Amino acid sequence: MNPYFLGFVLPFVASLLFAKRKSEKKKRGVPLDVGGEPGYAVRNHRFERPVETRWEGVSTLAELFERSCKHFAYMPLYGTRKLIARESVVAADGRSFEKLHLGNYEWKSYGDAFKTACNFSSGLLRLGHLKDEPVAIFADTRAEWQIALQACFRQNIAVVTIYASLGEGALCHSLNETEVTTVVCGRKELKKLIDISGQLNTVKHVIYINEEGVSSEVSLAENCTSWTVRSFEEVESIGLERPVEANLPLPSDTAVIMYTSGSTGMPKGVMMSHRNVLAVVSAVMTIVPGLGKKDVYLAYLPLAHILELAAEAIITGVGASIGYGSPLTLTDTSNKIKKGTQGDASALKPTLMTAVPAILDRVRDGVRKNVDAKGGLAKTLFDIAYSRRLAAVNGSWLGAWGLEKLLWDMLVFQKVRAILGGQIRFILSGGAPLSGDTQRFINICLGAPISQGYGLTETCAGGTFSEYDETSVGRVGPPLPCSYIKLIDWAEGGYLTTDSPMPRGEIVVGGPNVTKGYFKNEAKTNEVYKVDERGMWWFYTGDIGRMHPDGCLEIIDRKKDIVKLQHGEYVSLGKVEAALSVCPYVDQIMIHADPFHSYCVALIVATHSELKGWASKQGMAYTDFSDLCLMQGTVKEVLQSLAKAAKQARLEKFEIPSKIKLIPEPWTPESGLVTAALKLKREVIKKAYEMDLAQLYS
Repeated sequence: MNPYFLGFVLPFVASLLFAKRKSEKKKRGVPLDVGGEPGYAVRNHRFERPVETRWEGVSTLAELFERSCKHFAYMPLYGTRKLIARESVVAADGRSFEKLHLGNYEWKSYGDAFKTACNFSSGLLRLGHLKDEPVAIFADTRAEWQIALQACFRQNIAVVTIYASLGEGALCHSLNETEVTTVVCGRKELKKLIDISGQLNTVKHVIYINEEGVSSEVSLAENCTSWTVRSFEEVESIGLERPVEANLPLPSDTAVIMYTSGSTGMPKGVMMSHRNVLAVVSAVMTIVPGLGKKDVYLAYLPLAHILELAAEAIITGVGASIGYGSPLTLTDTSNKIKKGTQGDASALKPTLMTAVPAILDRVRDGVRKNVDAKGGLAKTLFDIAYSRRLAAVNGSWLGAWGLEKLLWDMLVFQKVRAILGGQIRFILSGGAPLSGDTQRFINICLGAPISQGYGLTETCAGGTFSEYDETSVGRVGPPLPCSYIKLIDWAEGGYLTTDSPMPRGEIVVGGPNVTKGYFKNEAKTNEVYKVDERGMWWFYTGDIGRMHPDGCLEIIDRKKDIVKLQHGEYVSLGKVEAALSVCPYVDQIMIHADPFHSYCVALIVATHSELKGWASKQGMAYTDFSDLCLMQGTVKEVLQSLAKAAKQARLEKFEIPSKIKLIPEPWTPESGLVTAALKLKREVIKKAYEMDLAQLYS
């Protein structure tokens, strides 16, 4: 066949058909009549009733795990990298950094994982743990985390999940409120437990995961506390010798009490039943194409986050493999990876992964910085390739299609895709909405579609999910098959379901995925959970959305993020932050608006490489990065860059920060200033920078 036909004519015709299809968008969500508070409600177009389970005879997570382990007994399930060497590297400024040399993935089969879970389950009870007492898992994401979870499910023991980065106060609160008697933990988490042992009222047993150097913490715990301290392997061995018959849960039984790393106040424990989580797992299964045992999933987000927990349940349900990694060892250039050795993605070559927007933003920024640093022909080729593919993705027949697309993939994007192993075919983004710029960039450079999900811990991460063939950006898709989405009026903020051209209002999620409420917090539960006259549970999210004509949701605001300025103008903090985060000098940003003033201000964690690069071009002399951030010239440059980003986003003048404070050190979960999903903890940040904010308004 003529190469001209393949490379130009055929793509041209395809683009015309594509453009027509875009103009005649299919209905992905359809309106329906529901109970409860009046509003505009939508369901998934393919299911008239909410999906609860995809597997016949499976109604709990325990049954799903057992079914998969028997059905895929000899297939690899959990993969872990062995530590070969640990070394310390001293940087030019004298600071010391730990680097790891990790080996290939070593695998545990489905059958072996099931045996280990059964043995650990029996060992728990033989250790003295009672069935009506919850078990807390306080560790980084790893195979032992999942095995401990499934072991508890086999005895209908509720699991309390706690972020490994949680501060002492929140940790004490979570363990004491749930009256936990047994904690499964890693080495650094054991150290945290020992430090607060005098404040823990009910803990009796601590089961530690064997890691290098853990023996010193074990000795300390045995000498300084009254706890029974056992290794993970010891508990498993006890259960192997003295097995206990399983006591499987009912669908309505509590599977997990998940403590959110909330952005305000002490964390709340969300009570999730087996029915709740299984509904989301089953619903996503109907959306993602071709999920199966050939897939390999890279697990690195916290398992204490419902997005990761649900994702791993989905992977287990289809017989695929889970390889464990960490954010600090993800790629060959990650902070903790020894130079010249492989990161997790290169070693695993995953086909699937989940991510939160903050991580995808960093992947985008990292690629752009590397391209800019190379400069010359490499940068020119990348810019041309990206612009040509972007035109095609946007539906233009003038973009790169057919043979030209293959050419750019081979010359340019293949190198980018190697960063994450080169085999990624699907990415699920959850948490906050992903920017259109990042979504297009990742899609083009990695060659994989990104499905954006919208959900909360209270809805088991379920709500909406963009389908694999959805090419638009800035939206979070139609309702998941397990959920109904309803918009209700918020007159105070000016959002009504009668708005034209699209209904707008507070987002309310209903369905079998809506959880049972907050543990021992009836007042807060009654505030945001409602049961309608038809028996359906609804969760009031506090997020503001608008529903597109094709039934897809767009997040446009948040009730708590709206501040009224002195002269009556409303500022949406999240909207402004999203618009200004594209500024190259911005790594992290928090907009602050004082209602007693007519302007807003910003705290900005500056991007080291960009700001240093600018200073070098200006010939500026400074002692260190903190000194650079204090200079008036630097502040002026960042303000000008923010103004450009604001103009592109069409922000109003009162939305653009008049004054800024540049922060030299990043906000991390360990510092307590952001959540594990890297969301801002506004009140904590405001308190930490109270003097700086006051000065900006002086």
